[in-house]
Amino acid sequence: MKIFRKLIKKLGPGFITGSSDDDPSGIATYSATGAQFNLKLLWPSLFTLPLMVTIQEMCARVGMVSGQGLAQILKKVFSKKVIFPAVILLAIANVFNIGADLSMMADSIKLLTPSLPLWPLVILVAAVSIIFEVFISYKVYFHILKWLCLSLLAYWLTAILVVSDWSQVIGNLFVIHWSWEKEYLLMLVAFLGTTISPYLFFWQSSEEVEEEIEEGKTTIQQRKGATKKEVSAMRLDVWIGMLFSNLTTFFIVVTTAATLNKYGITKIETAAQAAQALRPLAGDLTYFLFTVGIIGTGLLAIPVLAGSVSYAVSEVFNLKEGLFLKWKEAKGFYVIMALAVIFGVGVNFLGLRPITALIYAAVLNGLTAPVFIYLIIKVANSKKVMGNLANGWLSNVLSWITFALMAGAGVALIVSFFI
Repeated sequence: MKIFRKLIKKLGPGFITGSSDDDPSGIATYSATGAQFNLKLLWPSLFTLPLMVTIQEMCARVGMVSGQGLAQILKKVFSKKVIFPAVILLAIANVFNIGADLSMMADSIKLLTPSLPLWPLVILVAAVSIIFEVFISYKVYFHILKWLCLSLLAYWLTAILVVSDWSQVIGNLFVIHWSWEKEYLLMLVAFLGTTISPYLFFWQSSEEVEEEIEEGKTTIQQRKGATKKEVSAMRLDVWIGMLFSNLTTFFIVVTTAATLNKYGITKIETAAQAAQALRPLAGDLTYFLFTVGIIGTGLLAIPVLAGSVSYAVSEVFNLKEGLFLKWKEAKGFYVIMALAVIFGVGVNFLGLRPITALIYAAVLNGLTAPVFIYLIIKVANSKKVMGNLANGWLSNVLSWITFALMAGAGVALIVSFFI
């Protein structure tokens, strides 16, 4: 236990960023993937790992070397005409994502406590998230987030309990099952958009800056640059975080494929519905673990979603920003964060089904991610910004593959609507 605590203490922004990627809307996407397509869309959980690591490592490196958040650097390198629309799209996608997450968390709490009404639960979860973000110190808040990451282990255990034929699972992991059907492409773009999401780019970069401020480097000049040792530690943290994220994705798809799809349940609209459907098929323990995992990951992901919007908007409009600052010092930053959650609550009153809000958010992420990836590649290759820590050939190859994969999937999806 002592060794485990030491490991958790050493893990940083990369671990939290990777874990927050498996939020309730992500869980619903992966559950729907396993239920609808069995193991045919398992391959992205393997093939996206090096791509995720590459993009997040670039974002972290930009933050470490420049001493500033990603939006601040993008604003300096590119025109406002490019950055403003991109940040607006990020905010819209995140608000829909927050709305879907709040709904699914409330649904999950209601499964465990059926007597409680749904709407007050949505508002309660939103209020708790805002209080966490605004009124708890960065050091305590960051520590809480790291322990919340462990709620994802519920999905590892769930898969171990329900899967019997692991040889079939491993065989499908290495096979790319491709289809030009609209439903397949829609789910692929949603899968990619949920896995490689723009909000993760901004959070990763800003949290690297927050870590340096926590160490006493309060000015940009003090934070500029990074040693090889610091970059190596960051890369290990990012690798662990993204591996943890993708393993969780893998286990969710496998679990729902081995249970829901196997018994003919192919349409899932929420993560809570997936949990409920598991109960008669896999028992109370599986149901409980799946449900608790949704609540835990929501508490982790909503602050990250709202925080990434607040960082991006604050940096673009030159507002004081940072979780290390108190409410009185950065009111604009915290108001934007709170508004993102409040608008997320509002999404639940639009009459959209949770799966609709989820798909809108995931597809928006999938379509906008290539734009941000292109901008990040340009910045990460700039000698003026990055000096001798600019991208190497491997980072460039993998990042352009990521761009091509996500842009290609998005274009294929759009074309499929006109065929």
